[in-house]
Amino acid sequence: MMNSFKNALSVSGLSLAYGSFQVLENVAFDVRQGSCTIIMGGSGCGKSTLLKSLIGLLKPSRGKITLEGKDLWHVRNSQRQNLLRRCGVLFQGGALWSSLNIIENLSLPLQAHTKLDEKEIRELALYKLSLVGLSGFEQFYPSEISGGMRKRAGIARAMILDPSVVFLDEPSAGLDPVNSKRLDDLINELKQSLGVTFVVVTHELASIFEIGDHSVFLDAKSKSVIAQGSPKFLLQNCENLDVQSFLKRKG
Repeated sequence: MMNSFKNALSVSGLSLAYGSFQVLENVAFDVRQGSCTIIMGGSGCGKSTLLKSLIGLLKPSRGKITLEGKDLWHVRNSQRQNLLRRCGVLFQGGALWSSLNIIENLSLPLQAHTKLDEKEIRELALYKLSLVGLSGFEQFYPSEISGGMRKRAGIARAMILDPSVVFLDEPSAGLDPVNSKRLDDLINELKQSLGVTFVVVTHELASIFEIGDHSVFLDAKSKSVIAQGSPKFLLQNCENLDVQSFLKRKG
């Protein structure tokens, strides 16, 4: 579901810390509607910490995260919870409930956060499964399907409430190159056909270049953003040696 804001998400002057340990300082970037923004950088640069703040798990020490025109961390808690329901998240392992089958996993957020009846919930869950190529697998349990299928089911669940932004944490982790490519293709298809907005934390080069419309490069030494732009643009034009080393590595 699209909204009237050009940017689905805006980050400005953001600083993040764990107690006295500063992780990131003065981070700023925009996520345009219907695009895929990659958060990347070397080990220890703060990718996971930034993601935690974007999805409401870590309060910034300074700065703003604006979602749908509202400052996520400077509104009442009830308003924050409403905003966070407009975010979908896929964690690394898929985070599906092992005791529930696939359609039950997708139905749970609808039961908790909507007034839809059982028939409407089932129809919507089946529709979202069809979007990720899992029609016919609704009665399977997570342990009965492949890793790639679990990731796709996780994306379907992340989209179940029609979020403004879908956050993906290392979506290709644990997948072979074939299934990783299929997941990249799915992300591009959802973005192009439905206008889904993605923010993806990943270090996988193939995925970075395949799905990224924009990218934000975090640097552990300066604790800040040292480069922004499409991955292909950065590869061709960014003169920072750390960025070049990251984008030109093998694998």
